[in-house]
Amino acid sequence: MTVPRQDLYAALIDKLLQCPNGEEPNVLDLHADLLDEGLVKMMVQVATYYAHHDNQDAAKFLIHVARELSKQLQLSANPT
Repeated sequence: MTVPRQDLYAALIDKLLQCPNGEEPNVLDLHADLLDEGLVKMMVQVATYYAHHDNQDAAKFLIHVARELSKQLQLSANPT
């Protein structure tokens, strides 16, 4: 049985939130197969959740990473 892509995105987002500052590019590089528009959208959804549940730092961090990924993936619109 394969793991649904949404679960893989969630696990990657969790790894990003827990990794030491500055290690984010390495974490993303290890999961290059997940770097797509779906991940960006899920990051925005998770950031929105955190913003509404008093975790502004996590929300800002995820929005920042989502924006950078959007630029790298050359997605047409900003995720926010």
